[in-house]
Amino acid sequence: MIEIKDLRKKFDETEVLKGISTTFETGKVNLIIGQSGSGKTVFLKSLLNVYEPTSGGILFDGRDITQMKREEKQILRAEIGTVFQGSALFDSMTVEENIMFPLDMFTNLTFREKKRRVFDVMGRVHLDKAGRKFPAEISGGMQKRVAIARAIVNNPKYLFCDEPNSGLDPYTANVIDDLLVDITKEYKTTTIINTHDMNSVMTIGEKIVYLRLGIKEWEGNKDNVITARNKNLIDFVYSSELFKELREYFLTNDKTSIENIVTNPKTDEN
Repeated sequence: MIEIKDLRKKFDETEVLKGISTTFETGKVNLIIGQSGSGKTVFLKSLLNVYEPTSGGILFDGRDITQMKREEKQILRAEIGTVFQGSALFDSMTVEENIMFPLDMFTNLTFREKKRRVFDVMGRVHLDKAGRKFPAEISGGMQKRVAIARAIVNNPKYLFCDEPNSGLDPYTANVIDDLLVDITKEYKTTTIINTHDMNSVMTIGEKIVYLRLGIKEWEGNKDNVITARNKNLIDFVYSSELFKELREYFLTNDKTSIENIVTNPKTDEN
């Protein structure tokens, strides 16, 4: 579990995060959403200690990273897996070598032990036959799966993902979402995803934090986001005509959920 207490971040005289408090639970998929400029990237990077908060607390299972010494932060860093936007793979390394990189950095495992662990996670993300390929030789969706495998190879307690569906077609984006849900449940990680993908919001958001102008304006889950009365949230989530129609259908009929409509669309039969 990660607890955020009155988190604030300033750059010079500009306050980007304005007293955010929330909790991200273990074994759940937690989403951070908001328009560009809302502060969500700064929020995510503050949780990762890329940016040092101006004030406030960030507690990883009771351990406040803002109060840690350098050695303590290094220990915590080994417990964190990160999926970067754009995957951020090493072009000169094979898929296997990319996935093994965190084990080289943070463990004292033998090469054979690391190799076994790499093969295990490659199977988990369905990349069994891609180990000797280089990133340029595989698709964007496969690159995302390599990035996820690299993030989980060290059995992290905490998994951070920055726009994991960026640049992917809808089908592949759904595959990545399903994979992240499965990994979260299987490994009981605290998973935090920074996303613009409204399909993800509707289908996997067990906890959703909506940021606007550096403030936590709303929080809830994929079920009550449908009936939310926050105008700014509604305008953001239901900006497309499709989602407006789906929300109206749900509110009018009260028979099903948007999640079921999105993931199991009905087709007309003649």
